[in-house]
Amino acid sequence: MSSSAGAAATTRQRQYLVIDLKSFYASVECVERGLDPMTARLVVADLSRTEKTICLAVSPAMKALGVRNRCRVFEIPAGIDYVVAPPRMRLYMERSADVYSVYLRWVSPDDIHVYSIDEAFIDVTGYLSLYGCSARELGERIREDVVRTTGIPATCGLGTNLYLAKVALDITAKHSPGFFGELDEETYRMTLWNHRPITDFWRVGPGTAERLATLGIHTMGQVAAYPQEPLYRLLGVDAEILIDHAWGIEPVTIADIKAYQPRTHCLDSAQVLGCDRDFGGARLIVREMADALSLELVDRALVAGSVGVFVGYAMTDEERSRARAGGDVRAWRRETSHAGGVVRLGAPSDSRRQLIDTALSLFDAHANRERPIHRLGVSLTDVHDKGEAGLQGELFRDPEELARERSRLETVNAVKQRFGRNALLMGTDLMPGATARERNGQIGGHRSGE
Repeated sequence: MSSSAGAAATTRQRQYLVIDLKSFYASVECVERGLDPMTARLVVADLSRTEKTICLAVSPAMKALGVRNRCRVFEIPAGIDYVVAPPRMRLYMERSADVYSVYLRWVSPDDIHVYSIDEAFIDVTGYLSLYGCSARELGERIREDVVRTTGIPATCGLGTNLYLAKVALDITAKHSPGFFGELDEETYRMTLWNHRPITDFWRVGPGTAERLATLGIHTMGQVAAYPQEPLYRLLGVDAEILIDHAWGIEPVTIADIKAYQPRTHCLDSAQVLGCDRDFGGARLIVREMADALSLELVDRALVAGSVGVFVGYAMTDEERSRARAGGDVRAWRRETSHAGGVVRLGAPSDSRRQLIDTALSLFDAHANRERPIHRLGVSLTDVHDKGEAGLQGELFRDPEELARERSRLETVNAVKQRFGRNALLMGTDLMPGATARERNGQIGGHRSGE
């Protein structure tokens, strides 16, 4: 059944589900080991990165013992017996696809918006008469099917718009013994207008909460009651979304999300370095990142109009102490701990040499040679299809030379796709301090498990 089949339901109040897979990575690892995801004590962490590494997930039983999600391994209290599972990102992607297949048993892909690897929104409005049940009953059936098929427990939120469904999941379901939350505009205002902290609400981060606090605002009810003009002066256009959400209003639908077409695209690569690097060591990694992005451009038949580089510095002990004494480490990081720049190319390009040279020139111009570097990012922006009409070609490059370079890169990509990403490497990838070989075995910066 497609979303058009639910057209007859457009005059009705819409019903959205959002389903979240509980402690997804940890639950997958429990199922793989024959353990109960709800009672087993398990954390997903890469101990090869030392005990300072962040736990990607902790099981519900660990959370019940006070272990917070995404803590560092050394922060887990002594005396707790638990299993450590190394990350297997490829496996998690496969299990996420298995769960999506369960959703497709019940609804059309037109009515599903995949929000993340472990979370999805579903518009069930047009399916209630088909299945002869309420939205809550249908949500329970889908959730039970997920558990029965994959063994992975799930939490569900139900709302009359996407925002209320998400809040029902994030706040209401967490305090429900059945792991199911339900909200409409009236119950949202009655039960959550005075809820604290305000950062529990979707799209309200610590920075926004800090700015709202300067106006004496600490709850969504206070946002709703506050004059709008000062909110717009404080938050700009983002105030419109916040005010709507304070009243439980969200006009965007899944159909709107499906129809959205971004004006421009970008490709980017970022790393938090395992150990701080000096200028030369970081420059080597920037080269590797630009190289990998150029290969991706050619593989996807794209060209980029701009190149950007981001550099994040490590804090010295003195700076950390001074920031803590001032009470706002986050503000110090925002204001002083990074550098970077963007440059527009003369014409959209997929030239490996040009992209690497441009990234290195940006790094040389903006990076502080005296400071240890902890984070790096390279981005290609204003990305378009290579054959898109209206794109200006490179006037000062030999077309035959460009074609030969592109052919070489296509061959490199073909070899990597067949034999693995480490089948062909640059000589610089073998130098001490290079990270390309390690990252080629990762997905999203974590071990793929292959």
